[in-house]
Amino acid sequence: MAKLKTLYFCQSCGAQSAKWIGRCPSCGEWNTYVEEVIQKDEPTAANAWKASTSVGSTSKAARPRVISDILFEEEPRMLTQDGELDRVLGGGLVPGSLVLIGGEPGIGKSTLMLQIAMTLRQLKVLYVSGEESEQQIKMRAERLGEQHPGCYILTETNTQNIFKQIDQLQPNVVIVDSIQTLHSGLVESGAGSVSQVRECTQELLKYAKETGVPVLLIGHITKDGSIAGPKILEHMVDTVLQFEGDRHLSYRILRTIKNRFGSTSELGIYEMQGTGLRQVSNPSEILLSQRTESLSGMAIGATLEGNRPLLVEVQALVTPATYGTPQRSSTGFDAKRLNMLLAVLEKRSGLRLGQHDVFLNIAGGLRLDDPALDLAVCAAVVSSLNDLPIRGEVCLAAEVGLSGEIRAVSRLDQRLSEAEKLGFAEMYISQFNARGLDLSRYGIRVQPAGRLDAVLEGLFG
Repeated sequence: MAKLKTLYFCQSCGAQSAKWIGRCPSCGEWNTYVEEVIQKDEPTAANAWKASTSVGSTSKAARPRVISDILFEEEPRMLTQDGELDRVLGGGLVPGSLVLIGGEPGIGKSTLMLQIAMTLRQLKVLYVSGEESEQQIKMRAERLGEQHPGCYILTETNTQNIFKQIDQLQPNVVIVDSIQTLHSGLVESGAGSVSQVRECTQELLKYAKETGVPVLLIGHITKDGSIAGPKILEHMVDTVLQFEGDRHLSYRILRTIKNRFGSTSELGIYEMQGTGLRQVSNPSEILLSQRTESLSGMAIGATLEGNRPLLVEVQALVTPATYGTPQRSSTGFDAKRLNMLLAVLEKRSGLRLGQHDVFLNIAGGLRLDDPALDLAVCAAVVSSLNDLPIRGEVCLAAEVGLSGEIRAVSRLDQRLSEAEKLGFAEMYISQFNARGLDLSRYGIRVQPAGRLDAVLEGLFG
């Protein structure tokens, strides 16, 4: 008879305790400990990857080896035929890797994974779903307009049954939607609990490492935006991707949070359409396609998202305050930084903004935190306040300090190249950036400045 054991787990960080605790000593959260029954069961043949790590296993014990004696051969990555995803992963899927993809409900995680399953035409793909029926997945596949004879659908949540089908099918790639819906018969608790998420992830991790088959997991997120389940989930996997964007707008950003096999500075951009997610290879051109040059309150800023340069439109609206307290509203830009820049404009440039409502928006639904957008934000605010438009061929890339100085930004050469490619003729930058850069090799006129007043004088006379 199986032996039962009861433990208490923190639903926030995954810490465990033999008794209930009001406040978790690891993460400091209150009332997060939940009792779960753990069943110490004997390993079964239904799960060979679990059995190999259980008590009584006959597998050969590992021994320490000198690092110089270890042979290493770099395996070729699996290209997914999705350039944005391959870039974010660092060049494609690494054999035997475990990739976790999180995001808001309805953002397009399942759509992206099904598209990947359909495009891997040279490989056998198993798509495991614990949230949708076969008919629902078929409906989405019909909407995407792609069919792959080597894509198999399995609607199952029990890991022992999933591994039975994997053993028979022998797929080249496994996709699980989602990790919070799986449950293992070796743990007596509900699906989505801390112990179940940890146990199921451990089984999939061992399967991926021993067979060399890459596994992609879809993960739910909590109200504060973090991935649901214990924090150890993110430590166990090789790569953590975050799918971001406003689901009411069309653009989506795939961002890297953790990557053992590549850079965490890359990101991919998609556009949600009726036929699925479309890759956006030149996001700057799309973000500026609806630009109207004759209106005030608009400025073009050169920013960096990961390693990718982007030119975005910063929109500002400054109007006299109707009520006693002026409003400060920001969409896609840090509201506290906006308040700081408004204070700099009042103190250093003598502008009267205390009795005006200020609304700021980054066009396209993007959320950016690059300090290089400071100068564009200030220019857009001044343009709207004075109702004077900025010339359409001008863009800006500089940080603004508290004393009104124009500070240097990183990787200015990439920003200049992107602006030149899109037809801009002039860019305002910091004079410190101009010192160490050969500006003659760019086909764009550069205006270095040391103070905010000098830039505003050049833009508005």
